Amino acid sequence: MPSLDQKLVARLHGSAKAGRWSLSVARFGDALEASVSRAFAGRAPAPRDVDRYLAALHLEDLALASACGAGEEAAWEHFIREYRPVLYRSAAALDGSGAARELADSLYAELYGLKEAQGERQSLFRYFHGRSSLATWLRSVLAQRYVDWIRARRRLDPLPDDESALAAPAPPTRDPDVSRYVELIQRALAGAVDRLPPRDRLRLGCYYAQQLTLAETGRLLREHEATVSRQLARTRRVVREDVERSLRDEGLKREEIARCLEAALEDPGPLDLDRMFAETIGRKIFDPERSQ
Repeated sequence: MPSLDQKLVARLHGSAKAGRWSLSVARFGDALEASVSRAFAGRAPAPRDVDRYLAALHLEDLALASACGAGEEAAWEHFIREYRPVLYRSAAALDGSGAARELADSLYAELYGLKEAQGERQSLFRYFHGRSSLATWLRSVLAQRYVDWIRARRRLDPLPDDESALAAPAPPTRDPDVSRYVELIQRALAGAVDRLPPRDRLRLGCYYAQQLTLAETGRLLREHEATVSRQLARTRRVVREDVERSLRDEGLKREEIARCLEAALEDPGPLDLDRMFAETIGRKIFDPERSQ
């Protein structure tokens, strides 16, 4: 694979705003060449194909990843601030027990590159080539780590002593109340969100439905990042209390409410938060007259 034209690399370096991370043109050029080599492995692409490929890359994400891999402090601080919420939301979607969140936390050492080989940091970022967004790539890495973790656990599970237990287990019996519980949760949650003040709905919708970062949500609402985090925690508490109150009004006892919440986690069925936000928030939080 021939080296990229240095004028082109310098122009892409500027487009990626790589200078804000103190990332040199040469280092960014190495990242671009690695990406091109990966994409056209075993082939000799025409210059126009390379140009088209480079134009489609997520250049700013590639610059950030390259700078983080090089150990640039400003880049790393920005990555932690902007992408930790992305990892944590993905972890929560994978596993509500917290196991996936521990995997997300364990990724930081690999991403930072604590190990070295021949004087070079062995950062996991070297596998990011900018073909997808950095957020998408991180979700993919975390999902693969989670799958590997599940497989490792299964390999370590002891075999049963009773040979009859090796027979295929009967399919689990579905709790007949699950559907009713999920329906109740969906109705209660939609009502709780609907009753929030417009600004709280907007903040909640930006962070969870639109998947904006704390910083992006703060810029939109003109709030400090710490304020956004604090207000989201307060709103989550208000929503949970409202949901539990609605379930009590439906005649459910404390044990049934707990089972109702568990059922929603285990088998959400039609509980689609994206759709719920679109239906119960979208028509209100994005209504300028109600969002002032």
